[in-house]
Amino acid sequence: GTELRGAFSRFHPKDTVEVSEARGVKLKTEADGRMFPVTDDSNTIADCLREAARKAGVRVELRTSLLRVEKGSKGGFRLEVRNDAKNFILQTKKLLIATGSDRKTLDIVKSLGHTIIAPVPSLFTFNIKDKRIEGLSGVSVEHVTLRMDAITTRGALLITHWGMSGPAALRLSAWGARELFEKKYHARLTVNWLHDHSFDKALEILQRNKDWKENARRRVASAPAFSQIPIRLWRQLVDFAGEKNWGDVSKAELRKLAQELTAGEFEIQGKGQFKEEFVTCGGVSLKEVDFKTMQSRAVDDLFFAGEVLDIDGITGGFNFQSSWTTGWLAGNALGE
Repeated sequence: GTELRGAFSRFHPKDTVEVSEARGVKLKTEADGRMFPVTDDSNTIADCLREAARKAGVRVELRTSLLRVEKGSKGGFRLEVRNDAKNFILQTKKLLIATGSDRKTLDIVKSLGHTIIAPVPSLFTFNIKDKRIEGLSGVSVEHVTLRMDAITTRGALLITHWGMSGPAALRLSAWGARELFEKKYHARLTVNWLHDHSFDKALEILQRNKDWKENARRRVASAPAFSQIPIRLWRQLVDFAGEKNWGDVSKAELRKLAQELTAGEFEIQGKGQFKEEFVTCGGVSLKEVDFKTMQSRAVDDLFFAGEVLDIDGITGGFNFQSSWTTGWLAGNALGE
């Protein structure tokens, strides 16, 4: 959102890389802009944060839950927390809430006078039962284009036991999170297996394949016209051609195949099988937060950072970046 533009100008991805490497964590950037630790292990980041907290002398209370927050009559906050089956009270002058999308904490924030945008799941895979992808779990296509209504995403697509996953699908689930929620996760998905090829371009290539003399007696199913489509997927997409050779395919069948390759329609029939989604869409309304300091506009000395805010991004470090940025801004403001 526009609120984040100014925030990112003060702590941007290059700052994240520099801070991470200064703490011994090297990052890598994928071709599509996604960023990960070179170890490909999220524990690398968690260990880095724990070590930074230890060096800074931060007191960390594990297995502790926040039950209630009240604004003090003379300022500050009164926190009721629970640890090891015991309740106790904490008093603090300032409070930073960075609890992610925890529903109980959002209720507490609401009780303090904030507007909460109802959280819905984001970054999930799609349940799709369709004979064209049946039995193809593990097959991936590096560059596809997905469309759902007015939303378009591009990237790699992975076929799973239950449907579709991969960066392109996860991006679509993020950008269409609220729309999919409202549709109860039933929607029509259009797949262009050829990435940016138009129907006409695909038809032209298919026609050339048919006209090529050496192809005349080759079966359509065993002689793919496009190298980017894995042979197992190709065979199921052209199943309607049966045992036909390229030389026997009609113009109508070529058009049908071009349509299948550039605008194949699939029905999303639900979310994937993750018990918990990577992130949620929703949280504290951004209109009620000063993005120069991350301080609440409704409650003095109350600050927010991370996914407790109505911010969500696509997979590959984008949600982390918003958390690093808002956390850095809030931390600096709290330290003043």
